Amino acid sequence: MRSVAGLDLGSVATKAVICDPTDLSVLGRAVEPTGWRPLAATFGALAQALAQAGLSREDVGYLGATGYGRDLVPEAAARATEVTCQALGVHHLRPDVATIFDIGGQDSKVLRLDDCGDTVEFALNDRCAAGTGRFLEVMARALDMSLDELGRAAAEAEDVCHLSSTCTVFAESEVVGMLARGLTRESVAAGLCHAVARQVIGLGARVGIERPVALVGGVAHNEGVRRALALQLGEEVAVPDNPQYTAALGAALLAAEMTREQ
Repeated sequence: MRSVAGLDLGSVATKAVICDPTDLSVLGRAVEPTGWRPLAATFGALAQALAQAGLSREDVGYLGATGYGRDLVPEAAARATEVTCQALGVHHLRPDVATIFDIGGQDSKVLRLDDCGDTVEFALNDRCAAGTGRFLEVMARALDMSLDELGRAAAEAEDVCHLSSTCTVFAESEVVGMLARGLTRESVAAGLCHAVARQVIGLGARVGIERPVALVGGVAHNEGVRRALALQLGEEVAVPDNPQYTAALGAALLAAEMTREQ
């Protein structure tokens, strides 16, 4: 039986996952910046994932696609929204999770699941950079840090400053002012991560946050945001292995389901 592939064509990054359709194990995965040529990024990520799995394109049967660019892939036999695929991927890895915080590069989402892993309700922020990876990217530049450095500094900070604005433009000016007043970069970094956590928790309040909570998306790699969420929620937040790939995994699971039906 041929393998299956899942593609997540995001606005910032495109992810590919190769799975065994029988036991649903992941054989290979890869990520590429989406840039201005999403199809090139898609097939670049797919080629890398196949190489990691030791397979060729001919070894893949059905292909599933999700994300903003899912309709761009003519070979996709299954297409579904990122909400559907995130729920599938996270439930497959962590069946106990009831709420998913998905913080990506350009948007953030909160999904509430039932016991079967189906989405009961969700809320989406795709109109503002606040509470997204883009917000942290801009702020990291203002602090003259990489994103990884910002996350580590925030996680290790002894003090947390408070930002009065979550608007990216105003917050950047506020950060510059804080540094000019002598606040440490660590406390400012922690304040930024706490601002992201407040935004996504506020989004979650619209759908109802039930425990356990999982964090996925590229921002799930940020130590500072993970710590801020845990502190504000009063409990640890589950982060699945390879949290940037959960939607692509969900797309691969859709493809595997089509294989079994055939």
